[in-house]
Amino acid sequence: MQTTIPQLTLTQTRLLATVINTTRTMLDLAKEQDWDAVANLEKLRREDLKRCFEIPIADDQSELLAEALAVLLHLNDELMSKLSMARDQIVEESNEQSRQKGAAEEYQRMRLVR
Repeated sequence: MQTTIPQLTLTQTRLLATVINTTRTMLDLAKEQDWDAVANLEKLRREDLKRCFEIPIADDQSELLAEALAVLLHLNDELMSKLSMARDQIVEESNEQSRQKGAAEEYQRMRLVR
């Protein structure tokens, strides 16, 4: 009796496709700056990835897996870039608000001196 390592199953293929589609959706949501939705989808995406890799993958399926992971990594890089830009924008807005608050407080102090 010969035992074989399971090949990339239909379930794994669907999970990988789902993860890629979820990542694309996350990227679209990031462009809209809907970070709560992005965070919620990240939880689902991690669960799908975990389930996908719980099943061993045969060596002859590694090329398919590598291609799927390359797409996923590219999308993830784009997502991280959007996140970084959003973070920088928030820091800039916070700094501007602090500057404006300081200017308003200084103006208020000057009014009290007169």
